[in-house]
Amino acid sequence: MSVDRYFATRFRPDPRRQALWAALYRYHFSRFIRSGDTALDLGCGYGDFINAVAARRRVAVDQWAGARDHLHEGVEFHQGPVHDLSFLADRSVNFALASNVFEHVSQDLFRAALAQLRRVLAPEGNLCILQPNYAYAYRQYFDDYTHVAVYSHVSLCDLLESEGFDILSCSPRFLPLSLKSRLPVHPLLIRLYLRSPWKPMGAQMLVQARPSQGLRA
Repeated sequence: MSVDRYFATRFRPDPRRQALWAALYRYHFSRFIRSGDTALDLGCGYGDFINAVAARRRVAVDQWAGARDHLHEGVEFHQGPVHDLSFLADRSVNFALASNVFEHVSQDLFRAALAQLRRVLAPEGNLCILQPNYAYAYRQYFDDYTHVAVYSHVSLCDLLESEGFDILSCSPRFLPLSLKSRLPVHPLLIRLYLRSPWKPMGAQMLVQARPSQGLRA
């Protein structure tokens, strides 16, 4: 697969994505990230999440070299696969996000990435995984030709536990599947959606986990 072609066709720039992530950070993820923390964005793409983060150290990883051009000043960029975190010290990361990443890689590479995350996450560090939930997105799941792995909120949590993570929370319908849905992107509406127990078109899951202290790499 050509990464450049994917970003030029399937995953084009969209200003709504920046607005979405700014609101998601403000109304949800900011509670897990302190000003003195190190935050890691795996598969950062256009950098919409990590650019919105307020933290001492912000690190972005992606195979796409073009990601560098979209990152704000002060964000460290490392070009490479998400399972290579050798540049990070043990227990040096307080928060890691993987948004729409692991459905694009084999389970072997996913496990390799989890082994690295187990190593680099601090004792109270958080891993958040946001991605399509096959249980609710099975009709559209393979509309993205780069999807190679299938997970539901059940199987993802089971895999994480088998790889030495404790599940802190699981939201099976955290967000609609994509920006292509009919729902408008507005900060107030996103805030209301996050707070609402009713999730219209919710098909992306969010799982928050932490390395089990007895099973460190």
